[in-house]
Amino acid sequence: MDTAALHRTIETLWREEVPKIIGGLMRVVRDLDLAEELAQDALLAALERWPRDGLPDNPGAWLMTTARNRGIDRLRRGQRLDAHHAELAREIEQAQRESDARAQDALDDVIGDDVLRLMFVACHPALTVESQIALTLRLIGGLTTDEIARAFLVPEATIAQRIVRAKKSIAKAGTPFEVPQRAALPARLSAVLHVLYLVFNEGHAASSGDDWARPDLCAEALRLTRVLAMLMPREADVHALVALMALQASRLDARVDADGQPVLLPDQDRARWDRGLVDAGLASLAQAQTARGNAPPGGYELQAAIAACHALAPTAGDTDWGRIAALYGQLLALTGSPVVALNRAVAIGMAAGPAAALPLVEALAGDTALAGYHLLPGVRGDLLAKLGRHGDAAEAFERAASLARNPRERDWLGGRAAECRAQRKD
Repeated sequence: MDTAALHRTIETLWREEVPKIIGGLMRVVRDLDLAEELAQDALLAALERWPRDGLPDNPGAWLMTTARNRGIDRLRRGQRLDAHHAELAREIEQAQRESDARAQDALDDVIGDDVLRLMFVACHPALTVESQIALTLRLIGGLTTDEIARAFLVPEATIAQRIVRAKKSIAKAGTPFEVPQRAALPARLSAVLHVLYLVFNEGHAASSGDDWARPDLCAEALRLTRVLAMLMPREADVHALVALMALQASRLDARVDADGQPVLLPDQDRARWDRGLVDAGLASLAQAQTARGNAPPGGYELQAAIAACHALAPTAGDTDWGRIAALYGQLLALTGSPVVALNRAVAIGMAAGPAAALPLVEALAGDTALAGYHLLPGVRGDLLAKLGRHGDAAEAFERAASLARNPRERDWLGGRAAECRAQRKD
């Protein structure tokens, strides 16, 4: 294997192993900064030694052992100054001896617990959502600060500050490195899922930048949510979120044409949909339904069920818009979200015609939560165009374009406005 290929392999392995390594170290040192530093030391050692010595038989175990050994050496050097460090060194050595003696299946259980604990630390409710996202991608996703900054199109210094503040908040609060007790689990799990959902959504519909979507960010969110599903197999919402992400991600390649221009769902080439992701999403949706038993479906499951309606329709004309409208009705009753209300209106328009949907959309115009939401005038423009009111439609599309932050989307909406202007003259 050449050096470039080996470095790519190391990068892939690192992203898979870093939460296990940091989690395993955190269980002993209880210090995020120190755990991350030791993990980074192990990565640097791998980059130095593996090109010379070759890939070890068990790279994950090599990285973990190296990180622990580096920790012991570093802490021993500080023994004369800090008795606490000496105690940490002894604890790391003890953890190393216990893991060496433990059966592999038991070791896997402990590693799984460590990753799960790390997820709950990264998404602690005391942190801002922005900090939760940055820390999750850093600690669980293994992304560099620069990669996170590029993904969200903000300065690297901003992400670095969020991570530093998050770590300080965790240390100051004395956040326990543990899975929450059963009574606190729903709220804490909700925060973890919400962060992963936000990461995926930013990839699926980029809020800014030159690209309509960022598939790499979607893939990372899906990977992390699948990890969570393996660690918490009885949680219906986790499987539901995996289902939603997989079904939505299955359409990513078809959402843009060869020039990177957006292609709306009814116009997409369904042969370009990833059938493997569709099948995986449907399987996860079934797991979610089984896990919740007789309880009512949650928000992620309802959204996944909507995505499944699209995935199961052979053509756009076969889409069961009546069922989609009904599912949005359930979701609206659950969340009260005006965005969901707008989506429900779109579904009603597809099922019953634009005249049935337009009053529902116009009723949302006074909702302050949608005041700067570009899709509200965008949907209104589409309905007006279908009703032949091309002048009004053009004005609505121009309004939508003025609000859109993504250049691709802004150009597309501007194009729709121009088309309506031309039709009005005809």
